[in-house]
Amino acid sequence: MASSILTKSICDAMRRIAPPVLAGSWDNIGLILESPVKNASAAANRVLLTIDITPAVFDEAIASGASMIVSYHPPIFRGLKSLTLGNPLQGTLLRCAAAGISVYSPHSALDGVFGGINEWLTTCIGGDVEQLVALKWKKEFGSLGGDGRRVTFDPPISMEVLVGRIKKNLSLSQVQVGYSPVKPDRLVSSVAICAGSGGSVFSEMDKPADVWFTGELSHHEILAAVAAGTHVILCGHTNTERGYLPTLATKLKEELAAAAESDLGNVDIVISQSDAHPLEFA
Repeated sequence: MASSILTKSICDAMRRIAPPVLAGSWDNIGLILESPVKNASAAANRVLLTIDITPAVFDEAIASGASMIVSYHPPIFRGLKSLTLGNPLQGTLLRCAAAGISVYSPHSALDGVFGGINEWLTTCIGGDVEQLVALKWKKEFGSLGGDGRRVTFDPPISMEVLVGRIKKNLSLSQVQVGYSPVKPDRLVSSVAICAGSGGSVFSEMDKPADVWFTGELSHHEILAAVAAGTHVILCGHTNTERGYLPTLATKLKEELAAAAESDLGNVDIVISQSDAHPLEFA
């Protein structure tokens, strides 16, 4: 099967799963790298899903024979004046192109879409979710999704219960928590959710929340939040994203099956085993 057919099919399927119109204006999504080389591997119809393309993930892609990588984070985010082997991440992209591996990135479009990452994060909170609304809607595309999610609890739950649910469902032994002294009872009636780094989304909320649940915030964003009466739960940037990959794999398989392109053949969707959060607790 020609790699170009797979590349087009995966791009089309990913655009249906995560419509590009939902991406932030600051973002760089879509087909990031299109290799001009035909992948000669016997497993060239294999697609590798990952949060980031690191040298270890590239090695895994080569070993598995994949000819397409769907990388949640775009490996090229801002304009580049050069692509050189001297930069390890740029070198990885150059090696992808030489090996016949193309790259697609959905990033913020996958965050905001209904059924996407932010909505998946609501399931980590547990069974008392009463209401789910997007925090900041793109008005012209509101039927597709929006930025962030807001979950409410009635009756309220404790911060200790909320933190325990998040740790359990994200498979984390530790998270960082900022308790607001303004609310010493630590009861939670509402949680604002944003995958990755949520500061910019939280700053544009229509109404406040008792808790901000995200991957990371800047030092001053944390200080401002707790001073204003908002507790903060930080899980590590990619720890709020990686657990969604099995869901993405299922969605991608379903989209490819529904398209039923005769020239496509069977496509093997695999989740990277090398992709990992770059920081550990020592």
